Amino acid sequence: MSLKTPSASPDTTAGEPPRRSGASRPGARSLLRVPHGGLLLVLVLVCVFTAVQADAFTSSQNLLNVLRQVSVNAVIAAGLTLLMTAGGMDFSMGSNAAVTLCVGAQLLDGGWSTPAVVVVCLALATLIGLVNGLVVTYTRVAPFVATLASAMLLDGVALLVLNGMSVTIGDKMSALGNDEVAGVPYLTVVAVLVLALTGVTMRFTTFGRDAFAMGGNEHVARLSGIDVNARKLALYALAGVLAGLAGLMLLSRLGAAAPNTAGLQTQLTAVAAVVIGGTALAGGHGTIVGTVFGVILLGVVGNALNLLQVNSNYQLVVTGGVLLVAAIVNEFQRKSSPGH
Repeated sequence: MSLKTPSASPDTTAGEPPRRSGASRPGARSLLRVPHGGLLLVLVLVCVFTAVQADAFTSSQNLLNVLRQVSVNAVIAAGLTLLMTAGGMDFSMGSNAAVTLCVGAQLLDGGWSTPAVVVVCLALATLIGLVNGLVVTYTRVAPFVATLASAMLLDGVALLVLNGMSVTIGDKMSALGNDEVAGVPYLTVVAVLVLALTGVTMRFTTFGRDAFAMGGNEHVARLSGIDVNARKLALYALAGVLAGLAGLMLLSRLGAAAPNTAGLQTQLTAVAAVVIGGTALAGGHGTIVGTVFGVILLGVVGNALNLLQVNSNYQLVVTGGVLLVAAIVNEFQRKSSPGH
């Protein structure tokens, strides 16, 4: 008679909550067994605390402002989630968005039509992403190093494009950045569509399954017949086009391009949202739902600090502390689920 050992259940991007064995446990421990329960707990605590301390937090105007702010980061984070799931990394997406924003502002200020500017900017951003993919795929340079170098280079290019000056675009693209449909900002509608399409791609398509396989073990993925190089190029190009879209969204919201808008700081925010949302840095596991919660948490924390008039010198300290707590709680939640 042979003994059978239980096998660990694989991580999934979405699906049914983990099954529990034994009696249910009330309180925070039960919440930690809910997918992304730890992240939700921190988010709820931050929202309740801010709502008690600042009445303006729950106003419709403030909530719409938060939605507009997080929408840009959500688009970047969506592309990054898929790329990191496949074992890749692109630290230049925020800087790619900055270049797109600056080039778009200069072209619009020069009299170009909005549709032409959109096409040119998205093509440029896609090309930047593809170049990153070529470097990562066909050299031995680590994605972290290659794309961090690209980020620094692109931040410099953005400054050169503006020549140190701010460029306004008037009311061009203002509808996308400021108007609403059924009370929801257009920017948020775009972000939701991008997140939904990314989630469907990861969950239900061959492209998404290949990304999980590549992130789990690239060598095995090659042996199973996946064209890993082609997939990598497609993933980096997709990251590029989403960075370009984020840049155009930011331009429409601000109505101008200024030095040091977007860039590496925006990228680090997106990376933080993706990681605390549960996507593995090493690849093989990614979740769009977790990324959404991560993006919202960062947006709410930033908004709360402004409403509470926290000294700007302390804002990064507080933000980092909240992120650390969220990451720790999220890790406890992950370990408490079956299979860990």
